[in-house]
Amino acid sequence: MKGRILPLILTLLLLTGCAAGPAALEPAQSVPPVEARADAALDAALGDFGLELLRQTRQEGENTFLSPLSVLLCLSMTANGAAGETLSQFEDLLGGELDALNANAASLLADYEDELDMAGSLWLDGRAQVEDPFVGRCADTYGAEVFAADFTGDATRRDINAWIEKHTGGHIKDAVAALKPETMLAIVNALYFEGEWAETFRPEQTEQDYPFHPADGSEAAVAMMNSGGRTERYLSGGGAEGVLLPYKDSRLAFLALLPPEGTGLGDWLEELDSAALSELMDGAEERYLVLRLPKFEAMWKRSLVEPLKAMGLTDAFDPGLADLSAMGTGPDGAPLYLSAVEHGAGIQVDEQGTKAYAFTIAAPGAGASSVQVVSFQRPFLYGIVDLERGIPLFLGTFEAP
Repeated sequence: MKGRILPLILTLLLLTGCAAGPAALEPAQSVPPVEARADAALDAALGDFGLELLRQTRQEGENTFLSPLSVLLCLSMTANGAAGETLSQFEDLLGGELDALNANAASLLADYEDELDMAGSLWLDGRAQVEDPFVGRCADTYGAEVFAADFTGDATRRDINAWIEKHTGGHIKDAVAALKPETMLAIVNALYFEGEWAETFRPEQTEQDYPFHPADGSEAAVAMMNSGGRTERYLSGGGAEGVLLPYKDSRLAFLALLPPEGTGLGDWLEELDSAALSELMDGAEERYLVLRLPKFEAMWKRSLVEPLKAMGLTDAFDPGLADLSAMGTGPDGAPLYLSAVEHGAGIQVDEQGTKAYAFTIAAPGAGASSVQVVSFQRPFLYGIVDLERGIPLFLGTFEAP
């Protein structure tokens, strides 16, 4: 591929919802409508994608939190601008052919319309020659707003940050620190979830300075919520155990899973896949127990370029190999490539429920005559999951207060 190469910046950020921004543009061309169609194989692929992304981004001993759903929706939009081997790598990464990915994405957007605030946007610099079908697909299938942009100055970066802040309920501020002047496009996705527990915790039962045991053997303390004893949806299998805490809508739930006693969280995650996770959720049983779950907040943000490369998406980031011809070109026909993928996620978990994202898990008690206790006092996996489709919307690890 010859000629001057211009970067496309792809920004993945999530957490809340609304709309606004500078003057919107109308797509110049509509595209054939995509029929929303749920695909069980692609749902399973989303689960595996999310777990692998968690493995690639996690740092031992540090809390991690991300949204596989947000990343998938943003990368699926981007894939509509790819061709050749670059498109094949997107399809391998996301688990299916582009048409099927679009149809499944449309079904996800439709299914979660009431559960999540979801927003997408496309920011186009006037110097770029962007293909109308790409813009039309982003707008028609993914509901993306389209805005005029000028990346030669700082105004567009501020506009994007304001858009993200508004669509994340004010939780994410100054998401994008800098954009290169040669940036031609920005593709942005935002998600926000706010759910109240079907059965809340009583604040007066929350235990302050409760001991937590990080994997490095240090001592720490958390504010530990306590259910006081009630019937929960208990999970167990392969030595792991945890809970599903439904939200009031009953479709989505907070998942919390403790690895087997004596097994490190990282070692356990290496073996966990979507099928095993779905099997654990499908095997949930009603059980009376005392649940102790940390009350916490977390914010996480980092580049996904290296993790995505490790997962097989390499050409899109290489100026000499990227084929984003279906997306468009820069000035004088210069080809585009991805110069950045950024992702951020945050969560607040308290006695009333969860804002943004959350997961809870508990440890077992012993003794035939005592009530079982599931206490999350050591590193655990958590997330927000769809009980109907069996997929993770958010995933994270809680490893230290």
